[in-house]
Amino acid sequence: MQETAAKKPAGLRLDLSFVYRFSRIFVLALLVTFMALVTPNFLTGTNTINILRQASLSAILALGETIVILTAGIDLSIGAVLTMSGIVGATVLKMDGVPLWVGVLAGVGCGALVGLLNGLMVAVVRLPAFIATYGTMWIAQGLAVVFLRGYIIYDFDKRFRFIGTGYFLDIPMPIIIMALVFGVFWFIMHKSTLGRSLYAVGARQETARLSGINIQRTLILAYTFSGLCAGLAGMLFVARLNAAEAGLGDSLLLPVIAGVVLGGTSLFGGEGGISGTVIGVIIMMIIINGMNLLGINSVWQGPVQGAIIIIAVILDQWGRRAAARQQVGG
Repeated sequence: MQETAAKKPAGLRLDLSFVYRFSRIFVLALLVTFMALVTPNFLTGTNTINILRQASLSAILALGETIVILTAGIDLSIGAVLTMSGIVGATVLKMDGVPLWVGVLAGVGCGALVGLLNGLMVAVVRLPAFIATYGTMWIAQGLAVVFLRGYIIYDFDKRFRFIGTGYFLDIPMPIIIMALVFGVFWFIMHKSTLGRSLYAVGARQETARLSGINIQRTLILAYTFSGLCAGLAGMLFVARLNAAEAGLGDSLLLPVIAGVVLGGTSLFGGEGGISGTVIGVIIMMIIINGMNLLGINSVWQGPVQGAIIIIAVILDQWGRRAAARQQVGG
């Protein structure tokens, strides 16, 4: 009789792992519903496209950041690398006789190169990721200021600007490019050995090493991907603004990390994924967009984003522990 009584509540018990898995979608749906009720302009087609366009650049950055965080690392340099890559690409684009694709490749390649250097410092020199990328952030920011000396590079070819402001089948190009980057990363994470290696390294490096995974190569590739995404986002940003200046990416780091954390990727590594990251970034953009529509002063956006990161990490850890206890308890 006692055994039967014990099983009955278990059958009625809410599956916390299911709730945790789809919690981001629930939050997104509730947020959209709330914003639609408090401001009539929120669900308009123009505002929806604006949110997705704004989210696309942050999402590209966040996809690269997610790869790094999955390895239990972090890349604090993405905003500065975006700035430096944008300036390098813009400089090449303004050179006489240089094809447009060379300028774009220079900017993206600059980001990938800095990411490679970050990876070497973390994987080979064995610097903590926080220190390595924090140092890179200051170096990149300083080089951008020294190179431009207060000037702004502006007025680019309309063909280049198309990638930042143009449309294809009525869809803004940044959204299309973001979708393509997501597709490539989804394939890497779900259909390649590299994807499995990234999760394994983040979960436990020693176990991954004993399993035959090349830890150094995996870490170097993760940071290179992050830098490449920053370089690509930098070129899209320059194309959209039609200008490159030293403070281009200064405000992007916090929203990107907030989007990754909101998307369910653990800051301790080994758990999460890129699909959740895209949802997390969209949630962040809706919050920022909603604050603007409601007339809330922009100075509050920083504190709100910081608070969201702290709350998201607390809830994430609580959800993981609760789901794990339920699984252990049967």
